[in-house]
Amino acid sequence: MKKYIILLLCICLGPFLLTSCMESYLDKAPESGLNEELVFTKYTNTKSFFDNVYGTVWNAAPLKIDFSGNMCMDGITDWADMGRIIYTGYYKLGPLGDIMQEDFGKNILDPFPKNIRICNILLQNIGRLTDGKQEDINDLIGQAYFIRGFSHFELFRYWGGWPYVTKPLGNDDSWDIPRLSKHETMVRVAADMDSAYTFFEKAGKVRRDPLPGQAGNLNAPDQNRPSGVTAKAYRSRALLYAASPLNNELGIKDWEEAAKASWEAIQKAEQNGYSLQAVVDYTKNYWGTTYTNEQLWANYYGTSKYSDTYPNKMLLNAVFGNSASSFAGIDPTQGAVDCFETRWGDPLNTQAQRDAATALGHYNEQNPFADRDPRLAIDIIYNTATIPGYTTAKIYFDASSGTSVGSELIPNTGYSGITRTGYYQRKLWGGQSVKNNVTIQYTYLMIRLGELYLNYAEAANEAYGPNTAAPGATMSAVDAINKIRNGTGRWTTAQMAPVQDQFKTNTDALRPRIRNERKVELCFEGQYFFDIRRWMDAPATMGSPMIGNIAEKVVVSSTYPTGYKYTRTTLSPDRQCRWIDAMYYLPFRQVDYFKMKNFDLGQVW
Repeated sequence: MKKYIILLLCICLGPFLLTSCMESYLDKAPESGLNEELVFTKYTNTKSFFDNVYGTVWNAAPLKIDFSGNMCMDGITDWADMGRIIYTGYYKLGPLGDIMQEDFGKNILDPFPKNIRICNILLQNIGRLTDGKQEDINDLIGQAYFIRGFSHFELFRYWGGWPYVTKPLGNDDSWDIPRLSKHETMVRVAADMDSAYTFFEKAGKVRRDPLPGQAGNLNAPDQNRPSGVTAKAYRSRALLYAASPLNNELGIKDWEEAAKASWEAIQKAEQNGYSLQAVVDYTKNYWGTTYTNEQLWANYYGTSKYSDTYPNKMLLNAVFGNSASSFAGIDPTQGAVDCFETRWGDPLNTQAQRDAATALGHYNEQNPFADRDPRLAIDIIYNTATIPGYTTAKIYFDASSGTSVGSELIPNTGYSGITRTGYYQRKLWGGQSVKNNVTIQYTYLMIRLGELYLNYAEAANEAYGPNTAAPGATMSAVDAINKIRNGTGRWTTAQMAPVQDQFKTNTDALRPRIRNERKVELCFEGQYFFDIRRWMDAPATMGSPMIGNIAEKVVVSSTYPTGYKYTRTTLSPDRQCRWIDAMYYLPFRQVDYFKMKNFDLGQVW
């Protein structure tokens, strides 16, 4: 294990990015014997040293883990196909092996332990500063605690329980550090977030920019850095993970702590002017502006158009980018589309539920996109959907001539990346294409207020049931879900009904609807991959057939009122998932794995 932990935790900082007078120190580490006084006694130099972490922190954003431009987190689950079969197929089937290092390794496993070390070096040396305003120093300390906790959290999400390192290790220290339990790892992350909040508050950085309505709102010079509200939000996320079935050690008490943390985060966010985006601005959390008052932490990427390489290799399918082979977009499966309820709140996840909704006159399999959750039209491109440049999306086959001919968005030949599910991702898209050559602003979202209501709903339901608020809170689990659905002016009850009474009777009845709500509200934001694991639902979801539903053009009739015949079809075997329990976490490379005596063999597969 010594060699591997050294590999993970040794300092490899790269350029300090210091001022020009420090050019001779580029690519040097402070412990290399050079003059540390120059680095750690001057605030500007210390900050430049620490800011190296932000070069890799954004790699954890869902849009940044792009796997060589051919994959996203949803694309390696049952939630979506990726058009082209490239790395996607390998990851869905499980044999990650050393290819993991090419993608997850370069984005998470390699840089994040280095970030932890940078944070620990800063915290160890911060007392040596001889200049700088105290509020700026406190802000830097808050960021160090936050990034240390954040880095441990991201490592945990992919590889499980982790050694929690709180000091820079030297040659005389023991490097053979045991892993903590999954639960304890999250508790330690929460503690770092508490420390971060304390120092952000001292620094006056509970929120970095002025409140909504004030000059400078959403326009602080350091808008893309975490704040006190961010720390509270990540504490909520960490303790929710600690309470989840995969990691829970204390039963109901874990859920109580998660509910308390989520409510504290909601209160802090609301007190500081954060709110859910109205429907007309819903997608601005991802594109179309720099920052929003729903984003609790985000990083503005800049502008991009359909012909640019990044980030559009993930956002565009080949047919929109007019590139036959080099693009592979996110193509939701029918199972994903079924998560979007009717506007009356009828679930559609199973055949029995669809039959029940049909009997009520709320759903028609041959007119499947009518009277649905309004987020369906915002998040997913389906046949006949209105989209810029195309009037309506044409995703169907026409066999009236005796030969099946693909429509505009699903041509028969020339596009290896076209959808096999009948759907394209829309939420993160921005509407640009070869037929709508516009430049779009993109922002990498890390965490937003909507998640906090979902975190609270999940934890409060498990701890107190559907209708009882957590101690000190003013909303129940049902209230929190309805806040997302129709309690903010985003949608009216005519557009999206509250949770139906039949699901409010007990914890077990509400749990599936909370999980479904999370899938819909946070879709394509990089959460689903981890949620189905922490819920321990992955064996069922990843083990079930992936279904597509590409329309066939037919004559309008009472049976086919839209002029299209929709038929659910199992995707080809090379596009299916499989599940083995080792897939709860990623494996380490075998060349390194057997050096780690403190790491169990359950992750070798």
